Amino acid sequence: MAVASQVKTFLITGVSSGFGSAFASAALAEGHTVVGTVRSEAARTAFEARVPASSESPGRAHAVLLDVTDFDAIGAAVDAVQRQVGPIDVLVNNAGYGHEGTLEESELGEMRRQFDVNVFGAVAMTKAVLPSMRERRAGHIVNITSMGGFITMPGIAYYCGSKFALEGISEVLAKEVAGFGVKVTAVAPGSFRTDWAGRSMVRAARTVADYDALFDPIRQARQDKSGAQAGDPAKAAQALLKIVADTSPPVHLLLGKDAVKLVREKLAAMSREIDAWEALSSATDHD
Repeated sequence: MAVASQVKTFLITGVSSGFGSAFASAALAEGHTVVGTVRSEAARTAFEARVPASSESPGRAHAVLLDVTDFDAIGAAVDAVQRQVGPIDVLVNNAGYGHEGTLEESELGEMRRQFDVNVFGAVAMTKAVLPSMRERRAGHIVNITSMGGFITMPGIAYYCGSKFALEGISEVLAKEVAGFGVKVTAVAPGSFRTDWAGRSMVRAARTVADYDALFDPIRQARQDKSGAQAGDPAKAAQALLKIVADTSPPVHLLLGKDAVKLVREKLAAMSREIDAWEALSSATDHD
């Protein structure tokens, strides 16, 4: 692990709460400049007040009004940011939310919205920032995914699907831009004390009684646990700063003991299944 210490300019989506707020606070505390996307004037004012401008120095906390699903507005917004504060060194695609509901009970439009925010928004932001990074042969794109991009449980098919997609996209992108000096890391948190399972989660209505025995206890347990998760967002923010300072950051980084345990169990189970069905898998090639 080699660390290159320097002041950077971060662009972080969704800085009003949760991980985004923690990431921004940690970066500002280390002297970095942070541009955060927000969705209201009140949020803009509150964010920029974290490190206000003075006669001696410009402010290091800048906010831009931007919804990451307003795809047509992203390019112009990023161009304006870079004219104002200079090139973006680190893009953190943090904006996202959780959708909860069994697949049969969840409207197709809810899946589109989940992917618009969690996947298409991150990709649109990346496409806006990447040309400058590629031309400068420097930069780091961090996509906040989830342990739900590796493991699954009943009732979050749309969410897991979006995070599986972002994990795969991140891995491919890392291979595409490695020759340009641009780094890509998919950060997959486990259960942290954010609003993900609380006010930030969209919950589909229950309509099919057959799922009651399976899903009702899962939904209740998630609600009961909200606010008491083991993960500390401030420590996640410190982990983020460590990887963006490292000259050889990982392509995938799990956060939280639960994420490490559950993903290892998933990989072991998958390995056993591959072994069990290897003969059939290998029997499908031309002789």
